[in-house]
Amino acid sequence: MIRRENAGDCINILFTLNSNYLKPLKIMLKSLFINNPNEMFTFYLMHSSIGDEEINDLKAYIEKHNAGLVVIKVDDSYFDDAPVLLHYTKEMYYRLLAFKFLPESLDKILYLDPDILVINPIRPLYETDLDGYLFAAAYHDKITVKEINKIRLAPYNIDAYYNSGVLLMNLALQRKIINEQDIYNFVEKNRAKLIMPDQDILNALYSRKIKSLDEKLYNYDARFYRYYKLLTNGTCDIDYVAKNTVILHFCGKKKPWKKNYNGKFHILYKHYEKLAGM
Repeated sequence: MIRRENAGDCINILFTLNSNYLKPLKIMLKSLFINNPNEMFTFYLMHSSIGDEEINDLKAYIEKHNAGLVVIKVDDSYFDDAPVLLHYTKEMYYRLLAFKFLPESLDKILYLDPDILVINPIRPLYETDLDGYLFAAAYHDKITVKEINKIRLAPYNIDAYYNSGVLLMNLALQRKIINEQDIYNFVEKNRAKLIMPDQDILNALYSRKIKSLDEKLYNYDARFYRYYKLLTNGTCDIDYVAKNTVILHFCGKKKPWKKNYNGKFHILYKHYEKLAGM
């Protein structure tokens, strides 16, 4: 495992979740492996409550694909008082303090939500230059979303509202700049108006230190196919997505592994679900 971690060409990927998301995680991993057949991966799982049997099952699944898994169990008291809303769990906060738990030898890691598909090579994203930035992320450039969140998070001055589901992390700089107490203070002060707590913290405290990524490539919101197509005068169609989009993100409450989901990319998700043996 140490050999993988220190390998210069290894792609390091972080997950923070609970057992409810292990099934979609395996589906996401299957899409990643299929579309990145020559890459070497080490995965880091931060959690507080997943059982040993489930951990061993996930480890076997990952090792079957010639990748490694490092499990980091977080003390249950971390973010205990932070708000947890609907399908958001307390594990979502771990990504903001991941630098405290990950090996010092890691300078960079890519955080991925489990509700995505990786449908093209991921290395160009991983090799994005982070010089001077804490994170690289995409914001979903819908005017209503952007303006509502700017008003909601006032007086914090944000230019864009970044999605926290795909985050390339500059761990070396985070260790120098991010103050744990600042996060606790923000949650305590703004508890009543936090809707998407992890994203609210990320944007209110650190948006000026986030490098913008192209959402159509690296955080394509699967709900908005028609919007992307209209925005690009028809350029961003299914063929464009198939050839260019790396991260297909199933944002929102409706998820493709649940019954009665009927989104544009449902059949693609079901394809990878079948390949993953789910």
